Amino acid sequence: MVGHTTFRPAVKADASALAVLVDIAGEGLPAHLWSTLRAPGQSILEVGRERAARETGGFSYRNALVAEVEGEIAACLVGYRLDDPYDLAGLEEIPPLVRPLVLLEAKAPGSWYVNVLATFPEFRQRGLGTALLGIAEEKARAGSAPALSVIVAAENVRARRLYATAGYEAHATEPIFAFPGCPHGGDWLLMVKPLPSHG
Repeated sequence: MVGHTTFRPAVKADASALAVLVDIAGEGLPAHLWSTLRAPGQSILEVGRERAARETGGFSYRNALVAEVEGEIAACLVGYRLDDPYDLAGLEEIPPLVRPLVLLEAKAPGSWYVNVLATFPEFRQRGLGTALLGIAEEKARAGSAPALSVIVAAENVRARRLYATAGYEAHATEPIFAFPGCPHGGDWLLMVKPLPSHG
């Protein structure tokens, strides 16, 4: 790795950087969803920043860890334990674009879910993603989670390779519903890494 890298829990002041990183990870889907939530005159990024600054919900700075290179935010991990059992009540109220992701999450109940793993382009190829996945695994083991899980676009070969190298295996798919600017067709892919229990 080039430069001095540190890892720390995110704070509310990181919300703007987290919003950009989650949109990178979501390949434009977050920004599309935020565009449907904004108030008149509000920018899409402001909506994302507000959501990242929340105290609750999956995409909250409280579930985030950031990697800094020379004091600048370079990458982030957002993750948490999925409910077990996973409740699919109210699925029809969730935006159709998001429903396939929720259905896949439900197939990995109790796992430690890597919701967001993203690196700013200028900091890629430095091993930050692999390092953050290692931290995710430490957190999963500390919480006695039975597995780790992540959802990627099946066509995103680079992301699939990263997770496969880290020991994640294809588990299930759901179709991607295209949205404006969607870079992929095909399916969302749930990848799971079982963690053997010790004890």
